[in-house]
Amino acid sequence: MGKAILTGILNDVNGVIKNNYSAPNTTSFKPRKFIACVSGEETAQKVINLFGESVTVTAGQNVKGVEEADVVLLCTKPQIAKTVLTEDGMAEALENKLIISILAGVSLNQLKEWVPKSTTIVRAMPNTPCMIQEGMTVISCPANTNVDDRAFAMWAFSTLGRVRVLDEKHLDTVTGLSGSGPAFACVVLESLADGGVMMGLPRDVALELAAQALQGAARMVLKTGKHPAEIKDSVTTPAGCTIAGLLTMEDGKIRSTLARAVQEAANVASTLGKVQANK
Repeated sequence: MGKAILTGILNDVNGVIKNNYSAPNTTSFKPRKFIACVSGEETAQKVINLFGESVTVTAGQNVKGVEEADVVLLCTKPQIAKTVLTEDGMAEALENKLIISILAGVSLNQLKEWVPKSTTIVRAMPNTPCMIQEGMTVISCPANTNVDDRAFAMWAFSTLGRVRVLDEKHLDTVTGLSGSGPAFACVVLESLADGGVMMGLPRDVALELAAQALQGAARMVLKTGKHPAEIKDSVTTPAGCTIAGLLTMEDGKIRSTLARAVQEAANVASTLGKVQANK
């Protein structure tokens, strides 16, 4: 995800790709230098191969990288966040800087315990479609976050897709719905394609038709503002093939199954920070 975020920001800064969501950078500064901190040389080489001279890469030197930065994007696993943020020299390196954390389940209050009081923290929950600039990111900022820091976070993630600001209490649910949602959608997509294959379509054709059907339906909801039920009803004619298929879906309790999947994912997300806190 760190690579995806960096790709979106670099594309926007360099004017390479502009997506439909990108917001103007209204902060007091615009990033000109980028530092990627990774754990090992193998990963470092992969990042160098991907970004070339656009990014300075350091391996096993987190403090050094943070010392040279104004904004720190925290993209570690939740379980190692405390170790990274409390290593020797990190507190001094983080003084008066902005951290944007994308860690699932690790709260603002937990993060505040591991960094200096002068450090500003913003939480963000992006999802994997950010890799193709079609992501959804939800941001949560403490009440005392200044306008520039909030605007910078909004701009940075708008380079990857849509952005919305919500209270932190919603972020576990956001993780279960938006973060895990692409995986759930892919199960639906694969199942639709399987149905096409069963009825004689080549696999590649069935996947293309299923993917475009889901993309088209989703874009209709977003662009028209119509409720999904309204779009569904517009496709469903009396005694037609669509209503026959819909009733089969209802027989399989697809609504409650998908809703429960989001509920369970959100519940697990809420435990990730507790695991971290006990370490």
